[in-house]
Amino acid sequence: MKSVWRLGRPAKEADAPDTETHWDVDEWPQDVAGWSTGAQANTATVIRWMAWGLLVLGPLLGVFAYLSPPALSGPSQKTPPPAAPAAVGAQGAAGFAQLFVAAFISAGEGDQDELAAYYPAATSLRLEGDSGRRRGEQLTVVRLRETDRGVWSVTVAARITDTQPVVDGRPDRTAAAQAAAAQSMRYFQAAIATATTADGASGYTALAMPAEVSAPERITTPGLIYGPMRPALPADPRTQAVTEFLTAYLTGAGELDRYLAPGTKLAPVAPAPYTGVAVDTLAIEGEKGTEPVTTVPADGTVLRLLVAMRATGHDEVRVPLTYALTLKARGGRWEIASLDGAPTPAMPAASTAPSTGAGGTATSAAPTSAATTAP
Repeated sequence: MKSVWRLGRPAKEADAPDTETHWDVDEWPQDVAGWSTGAQANTATVIRWMAWGLLVLGPLLGVFAYLSPPALSGPSQKTPPPAAPAAVGAQGAAGFAQLFVAAFISAGEGDQDELAAYYPAATSLRLEGDSGRRRGEQLTVVRLRETDRGVWSVTVAARITDTQPVVDGRPDRTAAAQAAAAQSMRYFQAAIATATTADGASGYTALAMPAEVSAPERITTPGLIYGPMRPALPADPRTQAVTEFLTAYLTGAGELDRYLAPGTKLAPVAPAPYTGVAVDTLAIEGEKGTEPVTTVPADGTVLRLLVAMRATGHDEVRVPLTYALTLKARGGRWEIASLDGAPTPAMPAASTAPSTGAGGTATSAAPTSAATTAP
């Protein structure tokens, strides 16, 4: 209990001599554990409202915390831009090398600045002969590999036509001489460096003048999943299916969709380049025997085959063509499920075996190397 003591007098003795001091006691409301009963009631009310507020805000705060992104500790860092795929640099280096080799073949006296657009050090070269005396035709990349980070070795094939052939020390401009020169296929290897420029694009430059090299080596033809080629018998349902399909596909005769399996989308070649087709032989997946086939298996059966045929052009000349097709059985007939991009090999071709590259240097085939076909 708290008491306050005050100095005063009794009222009835106000006029009496001040001979004795009296003390009055004011008693405050009783306290409980250090809190008055009024303060305790107020505190209980506040706590009760706070509890209700937490009950209401709790679910809302939980949802907000779940949807908010987590804060990153430490200073913020910029996300580096994604690196360009190697294929993009390879494609650009290949095109740059083709242009460089074309300019190199036709370069002559006074063409240093033209070559310097590809190889800056070409300004100090000594060039001889007339400008444009030779011309590169049918330029194409036949080999491409990355020799170091950002450095591509590109082999370009070109037929070179000499516009001023020399016979016995004198120019020979006869058509026969030019035709003979055009039969020469030559190969040039260019080293191209690539990097990202200030504006984020890819830039290229040659590291040296082209080097003339030997033709790329042929590889052994891989085995295929198909059996041996055998005559396409007219009574064979597979012969009938591919003949009808190829006729509509190449000559425009008939409706192509009627020969396609559900879900297969193909458009005929337009304008139609041929007037007729003849299927000569078939190679069937997994087939080794030569017994004639006259029936169609159960619906859903899938079969891959290779079709060797001849197509007759508008000039009545027959051209040999080969198609890899996938057939699917439905309703007692074969339908074309897909026109395959290439015959299917029996086993994947090795990609890491050492080989001899153009110029005789032993290399390992890179995953980005382009397929090569020697003429």
